[in-house]
Amino acid sequence: MIRFLSIRNLAVIDALEVEFGPGLNVLTGETGAGKSIVVEAVGLLVGERASADLVRTGEDTAVVQAIVEPPEGGELIVRREVSAQGRSRAFIDDELVTTAALRERCGPFVDLHGQHEHQRLLDPATHVDLVDEFADLGGPRAAVGDVFVRWRTATRALDALQLDERQKAARIDLLTFQLAEIDRAAPRPGEDAELATARVVLANADRLQRLSGETYAALYEGDQPVLGGLGVVWRKIEELGSLDPRFAPYLESREPIKAQLEDLAYFLRSYAASIDASPARLQEVEDRLALLERVKRKHGPTLDDVLARQEEFRRELSELESAGARLESLQAAAHAARADYLTAARSLSAARRSAAGKFARTLEQAVAELAMLRTKCEVRFAPETPEGAWTDRGIDQAEFYLSPNPGEELRPLARIASGGELSRLMLALKTLAPTDAPGKTLVFDEVDVGIGGAVADVVGNRLQRLGARYQVLCITHLPQIAAHGRHHFRIENTVRGSRTVTSAVRVDGSTREEELARMIGGSDISASVLASARDMLRARALGEQTAKGERESSKPKGRRVG
Repeated sequence: MIRFLSIRNLAVIDALEVEFGPGLNVLTGETGAGKSIVVEAVGLLVGERASADLVRTGEDTAVVQAIVEPPEGGELIVRREVSAQGRSRAFIDDELVTTAALRERCGPFVDLHGQHEHQRLLDPATHVDLVDEFADLGGPRAAVGDVFVRWRTATRALDALQLDERQKAARIDLLTFQLAEIDRAAPRPGEDAELATARVVLANADRLQRLSGETYAALYEGDQPVLGGLGVVWRKIEELGSLDPRFAPYLESREPIKAQLEDLAYFLRSYAASIDASPARLQEVEDRLALLERVKRKHGPTLDDVLARQEEFRRELSELESAGARLESLQAAAHAARADYLTAARSLSAARRSAAGKFARTLEQAVAELAMLRTKCEVRFAPETPEGAWTDRGIDQAEFYLSPNPGEELRPLARIASGGELSRLMLALKTLAPTDAPGKTLVFDEVDVGIGGAVADVVGNRLQRLGARYQVLCITHLPQIAAHGRHHFRIENTVRGSRTVTSAVRVDGSTREEELARMIGGSDISASVLASARDMLRARALGEQTAKGERESSKPKGRRVG
């Protein structure tokens, strides 16, 4: 449940704070006041895509923050920040998280149903998904998806192996040429870095020899060698140490220092002689580096990449040359994976077809409560799809058929449903799947599109009943729906200076009557319109009593259809 929502600099909203409650929360207001921005803000908190267009004009960052009570209990503070450059950051309990982690953590307890989302029902490809959701077939469907991936992987490997002989021969020739090119260069890991160092040494050979000779002489052979002079230093330190024990630690380091300097002197003496200062050696290094650079440009960009490609070419060449031996093995693997897929997919299909009848009857009952009293529903399955059309969802193609009026033939939903019927079907379908999380938040953005009158009152009653089990946030323009809200907020704009300021005002008592009257009759509110608003609220109170009874009666039952 979303207990508190704060929005800063999002679209037309400069600053808005609202405390939602359990049950049905309705948000009303004039068109353009920013009601749908509230829904967009909730979407950001559950990981939906953010863009720079969402940041209020002239501001650097939009911030949406909420206190959320997950169904399992406890409390989370969720925050999403969107910069004017389009970058976004997400936080849970003030800890930075990825958008994917935000979606995974918060997505399961918030469902967003947008104003135009019901148009998705017109796509028959989505109908199988709804049956699966209703029948709780997530586990079998995931198993089908896993076996499908295994089958497709085996099939693709087999297809790659079954290249015609001309293609295979051409590929072998190319791989042989590329592999020989790298083999001739015979690169070693890190060789280019070693050669680059050697080039610097050879290019500065004279200077290195001179410096090493001078340094050796200074340490060992000069008129006043450092190693000889250190003997005098240590004798003085010994004398000092005999008088003051604080010099004792320095005397302890005498032998290590002497050993290090002697090692350095011996290295310097041999170093100068080890440098091959010949121009031929420098040219050899330059040529080798040039060869490696050519190989890297073609197969790199790095020498490690070249070596990886070398192994890849060698492996692929070996596979192609031994294709005959692998063909039988891959055929067996593909055949076994295909059989496993068909077994899992047909088992899933049987479960779907078994659940489809119950789903249709439950849907009929749900839409009857939304003033589609005699609607007949049916889920029709096409014959088993051919192998080329198999997917990770299985072998089924299903479509909803509907007859809104008695005597009419059942026809595809996409061909006969009106906008108002689609809205009500969407509301029914989105609440059919059972859940073990009574505190889940359902957000409906203008579910009233395409309906009105008595049907709107039925929809409002349905939303109110949903509020017995869930927290429901509903954006609406219809007073018949707004009257059913347990909590009512008016989103309104005022102008301060030259900028629009948006606020969320909780309306109760007479202010709520006035808001409903405005929704009924516009700005000209008469006594009769106010009376109508009071009647709506009285009816809502009766509905709340019914919802309370349902809430109490549902407690020991566990899962139930909404």
